[in-house]
Amino acid sequence: MEIRLDPSVTPLDLNHTLGCGQVFRWAREGDWWYGVAGGKALKIGLFGDRLRFQASPTGGDTSHFVGRYFRLDDDLPLIASEINRDEHIDAALQAFHGLRIVRQEPWECLVSYACATYKNIPAVKGMIHSLSRRFGERITLEGRPFHAFPRPEDLAGADPKELRECGLGFRAGRILEIAGLVAEGEFDPEGLRGADCEAARRRLMSLPGVGPKVADCVLLFSLDRLDAFPVDIWVRRIVLESYPDHFEQSFIEKVLNRKSITPGEYREIGSFARRYFGRYAGYAQEYLYHYKRSSKTISISLSRPSDY
Repeated sequence: MEIRLDPSVTPLDLNHTLGCGQVFRWAREGDWWYGVAGGKALKIGLFGDRLRFQASPTGGDTSHFVGRYFRLDDDLPLIASEINRDEHIDAALQAFHGLRIVRQEPWECLVSYACATYKNIPAVKGMIHSLSRRFGERITLEGRPFHAFPRPEDLAGADPKELRECGLGFRAGRILEIAGLVAEGEFDPEGLRGADCEAARRRLMSLPGVGPKVADCVLLFSLDRLDAFPVDIWVRRIVLESYPDHFEQSFIEKVLNRKSITPGEYREIGSFARRYFGRYAGYAQEYLYHYKRSSKTISISLSRPSDY
C-alpha cells in the first residue's frame, strides 16, 4: 500500500519524525522503519513522493490510519511560516524540513510519558518494549513478532512485581493506579480531546505521577493541542539561552543554576513560548529541541531525560 505525497504541499521526513524522540516504538532498518501503533505492526518507508507501508493486522483503512498518525492533515508549510520568528527556529526548520508531530493514541502516550520520568529515551523504549511483550497482544509482520501496547485492563490486573521487572521501578505503582482508573471508566484519555486545554491539563495532572511536563506531552503528542509546550530541563535551557531578552536576567540565572524547576517557572517559560510562537508552539518546541540535540550547540546530553 502507498500514499502519494506532494512534497511542496505535504512534506514528510520519516527519519526526522520518528527519530526526534517523540515516539518510543520505532526502529530503522535500512530504508524502512518498523514499529507498532494503534494496535498494528507497521513497516513504512518513503521513496520519493511515495509513502509505502505494510500493516498487520490488515483490517480497516490502513491508509487513513497512516495519514492520521503522521498528521498529514497538518499544513506544515503554514505551520513553519507562522513559527519562523528568528534565526534559531529558522535554522531548525531548514535542518529538519519534513519533521512532523505524530498523533499517538492517548492511552499509550500517557503511560509512555508517565514512564519517562527521570529516564532517557533508550530506557523508556526498553520499558515500553518490555511492557508490550509481557502484557500486549502478539502480532506477526513478515514472520516477525511484535506486540500491541497493553490495554488498560491488562495493566490494571498486573502484579506490581511484574511491572517492576519491566524496568518501571517506582513508576509501577503509578502505572497500576492510572490503568485502574482508565479500566474502570473513571478517567478517559480520549475524552479529553475536545476539552478546554487548561481543563484537560488539570485533569491529566490529577493522575498519580503526572506533572505539567507529562501532561503537556500528552496534550501535544496525542490530543491535538499543538500549542502545548512541554518544558523539561533541556527545553528550559534551550529557551533561556536562545531567547534571553524575553526574561529577567535574575530569572535566567536562578532557573539555569538549578536541576529542578518550580511550577511557576514552568508556566512562565510555557507562556512565553505560546505568546512568541503562537498556536503551533508545540511544533517550535520539537524543532528547537531536535536541532539543538543534533547539533550539540548547547551542553546537554544526547539522551532526553525528563525531570517531572
